Amino acid sequence: MQSAPLDNRQNQSQPLESRETDELIASNKVEGTKVYSTDGEKVGSIEHLMIGKRTGKVDYAVMSFGGFLGIGEDHHPLPWDVLTYDTDRGGYVVNIDKEKLTDAPRYPKGTEPEWSHGYNHKIYAFYGVPY
Repeated sequence: MQSAPLDNRQNQSQPLESRETDELIASNKVEGTKVYSTDGEKVGSIEHLMIGKRTGKVDYAVMSFGGFLGIGEDHHPLPWDVLTYDTDRGGYVVNIDKEKLTDAPRYPKGTEPEWSHGYNHKIYAFYGVPY
């Protein structure tokens, strides 16, 4: 006789759609989700998440932005707290327009920034979020 799991996590062998609730979503379902500005314009999509190793909380969503067919595309780290999920759009909304996004902290696709306390502070300060 098998014992029941001790927690409420979904079984990873179930179809992807079953790994989502009203409050939780699997990280691989977030990747590729569109990001919109508050005026409804698509500004990018979530490339991947940065999760605190000790806290287990999402600190950043790295959004792809710009370029054409992946060429010239930049990655923009967005503090998780600046994103709001919009069920009607099926994507995240960030209170920023494409023009201001061009001045936001970013790095070219295929490279990685030096993730340091100073870099994190710069990102949070740009978006007006306490770090």
